[in-house]
Amino acid sequence: MPKIPVMQAVVEVLKSEGIDTVFGCPGAAILPLYKAMELDGSIEHLIVRHEEGATHMADGWSRTTGNVGVAIGTSGPAGTNMITGLYTAQADSVPILCITGQAAVSKLHQEAFQAVDIVSIAAPVTKWAVQVKEAAQMPWIFREAFRIARSGRPGPVLIDLPIDVQKQEIEWDSTIDEPLPVQRSVPSDARVERALEMLLAAERPLLLAGGGVILGEASAELLDLAEFLQIPIQATLMGKGAIDEDHPLYAGMTGIQTSQRYGNASFLESDLVLALGARFGDRHTGDLATYRGSRKFIHVDVEPTQIGKVFGPDLGIVADTKLFLKALLDKAKQHGPREKGVWVERCQELKRTLLRREDFDTVPVKAPRVFKEINEFYGPDTYFVTAIGLYQIWSGQHQKAHKPRHYQVCGQAGPLGWEIPAAIGVKKALKKSQPDAEVVGIVGDYSFQFLVEELAVGAQYDVPFVLIMLNNEYLGLIRMAEDHGGYDMKYEVDIHYDTTGSDNVKIMEAYGCSGVRVADPSEIRSSLEWARKEADRTSRPVLVEIMIEREGNTANGTSIAAMREYEPVP
Repeated sequence: MPKIPVMQAVVEVLKSEGIDTVFGCPGAAILPLYKAMELDGSIEHLIVRHEEGATHMADGWSRTTGNVGVAIGTSGPAGTNMITGLYTAQADSVPILCITGQAAVSKLHQEAFQAVDIVSIAAPVTKWAVQVKEAAQMPWIFREAFRIARSGRPGPVLIDLPIDVQKQEIEWDSTIDEPLPVQRSVPSDARVERALEMLLAAERPLLLAGGGVILGEASAELLDLAEFLQIPIQATLMGKGAIDEDHPLYAGMTGIQTSQRYGNASFLESDLVLALGARFGDRHTGDLATYRGSRKFIHVDVEPTQIGKVFGPDLGIVADTKLFLKALLDKAKQHGPREKGVWVERCQELKRTLLRREDFDTVPVKAPRVFKEINEFYGPDTYFVTAIGLYQIWSGQHQKAHKPRHYQVCGQAGPLGWEIPAAIGVKKALKKSQPDAEVVGIVGDYSFQFLVEELAVGAQYDVPFVLIMLNNEYLGLIRMAEDHGGYDMKYEVDIHYDTTGSDNVKIMEAYGCSGVRVADPSEIRSSLEWARKEADRTSRPVLVEIMIEREGNTANGTSIAAMREYEPVP
């Protein structure tokens, strides 16, 4: 076999694994990899302004493509800066690969400059963290990292590369190398049969689409089963977009934050729930006694340790969601289709009547009006990202999703600042397949400034997207928790100063981008139209900053049967 620089082999592996874009920041300890990428020239690299931004860009790229996103950093603080992104990816089952440089092997025990045990630090928030000490292992470790990231419940991995190992040569022939196979978990036939029996015996069953439906590319199979058996579908926050929310079988979202009134109501009336790739997060279930009630649960998940983690289901099935739904539909067809019954009609009635108001025309703007405008202005092919805060909860409650992978949210970890880098990752993921696709970030005024420096990446590399900011000049979610959560205070959550606080439009302009501030609901539509044209004209990020009422609250509660509504409901 030919002898080549080991990092050339790594670049060949990345390319063969489908990687055409990476996000990172060079440093002395990772330069051999950068030299190999320069010599190859076929992988696009975006220079980030902070390594956390690189991980979130890789995250957005992965959520859009379904492939493993790649972030690169040097030694020491580069790796520690990536921990939040690794945690976010682990929490939401997103496959990303973080590559870090490291001091020479002989210096690791001597407290060399920027030598930190990043493998131990990253271990709790990765599926696999490994340091390569033998150059000949390098290609195989990268192959295994991709396999692990994709297998079972997807997730992040980290590879740490000492500088002296990166400089070596190995025998390697890329023409006879290929990705390692990923095994899919096939469902037990007996358990599929039992699941069908339970579904057919139920009078008011629901299908609950978690994030595993989207990750497993199982949305079409979910809809086929639902239409054949006439069973309504709900979605968790991570499953939002698994079914078009305008579909007559969509029965809403259950939860104590991101939920619809009709979603909670139909769930409370159900007698069986088939949960697919859902982890029963506490913001979804609320009070477990109420959530469980007397209804039965079937829990399908590709990860065995998820079964029974929150509560023991009546039937647990370890399986790939796509393969399970195909097997279940095949068995269902042996019994024949079901006609639309009283239960479907009941869910549709709840969907028509148990709504929340959105047609506010008051000044300052009420947040639900913003999402009414978003729903009416943007088409079903638009890609949305949003992070954590009141704006995310309003989005979950009011914003419609229509297609898988088009509504992306960092659901469990909730890192502030995720939206800007994630939007860049999403847009770069679409550069070949859908170069004209619109990407929109829903952001709060506080989250906006956590990784605002990544706007420079969007400007430098001509990455156009629109940011819609809901600005209440507060840490809104924490203010609501302090004010209405039993603390009776509003302590250190007000970030208003001077006349209007930070001038976010000027911040955009400082990065070579553009923006507009909106104070009246009648201006929202025209501002969205302007932003669309401006993003297209400049090929850069554009901000629509909407000043909303300072102390608006989202509907919330501790139980899905006892939600507090702060606005009059229809």
